[in-house]
Amino acid sequence: MIDVFNLALPFFGLIALGYAAGRIAGLPDSGLAWMNAFLIYVSLPCLFYRVLAQTPFEQLNNLPFVAGTTLATAIVFALAFAVGLMIRRGNMAEAAIVGVAGAYGNVGYMGPGLALATLGPAAAPAVALIFCFDSTLAFVLVPLLMAAAGTGKARGAGAVALQIARQIMFHPFLIAVALGILSAALHVRLPAALDQLMQYLQNAAAPCALFTLGVTVALRPVKSMPWEVPPAIAIKLVAHPAVVLVLLSLIALATGAPFSRTWVYTAVLMAALPTALNVFIMARQYDTWVEQASGCVLFGTAASVVTLVTVMWLVQNGALPAQLFR
Repeated sequence: MIDVFNLALPFFGLIALGYAAGRIAGLPDSGLAWMNAFLIYVSLPCLFYRVLAQTPFEQLNNLPFVAGTTLATAIVFALAFAVGLMIRRGNMAEAAIVGVAGAYGNVGYMGPGLALATLGPAAAPAVALIFCFDSTLAFVLVPLLMAAAGTGKARGAGAVALQIARQIMFHPFLIAVALGILSAALHVRLPAALDQLMQYLQNAAAPCALFTLGVTVALRPVKSMPWEVPPAIAIKLVAHPAVVLVLLSLIALATGAPFSRTWVYTAVLMAALPTALNVFIMARQYDTWVEQASGCVLFGTAASVVTLVTVMWLVQNGALPAQLFR
């Protein structure tokens, strides 16, 4: 168990340091602008590109895995959305944010560093695929539901489709993922100097992202936990990893081709991540369920200290079955 704590402490320690800095320094929210720009447009794209470009293309062409993990996220989104409709008395816009809070984890800031440190480089392709398709799913579902609810600037099917296409096509992470897969398929090798530069930027991604997450949470104060928040957190931290494990096991049973233990563990670990900071950004964009979304990020991250460390312990000790059904 001590090995797991030694592994988890640096990650949550960086979040805690960022949180403390955000509370003590008293700097305005605008002070994060350049750090966010560095992460979103430079460091994390370099991480995703290098991870994928250096992975044999055959490992990336795993459609059953993509289908299983993405369908699991869609199922959990539907569950959280249904819960949101009940607790918000049929308000579709607010239920959409509840849905994404329960299904979209911090796969960008926390996922890569945590999975690679826990499972090693073999987890990298699975991490990138989950990030790509989970993010795409969130970018598609939220605008569609907001349009159906009559919320947002985009009106009409064409405007909504254009908005979704822009979010997907011009997102720096997804562009980096696409270029990385293309480089792997074509066996592209960057010049040594450029590759070294990108490695420096890649190495900065995890610590900067986690510290920034802590600062950002500190600058989104929540006086008390809104009563709607615990169900969304429970769905994200408990139901999501369970659904992923069950669905991948069912697919392996149906196809007769079990997934590798590392990929299953990576999928469960990524599903166990707390609610993504992007959920708060979406809530603020649509001016819907904003305080509660902030609470999901803050309290979900705090609760994940227990749940995520538990999943990491199960993974590290091989106590988690890679396939439930034989």
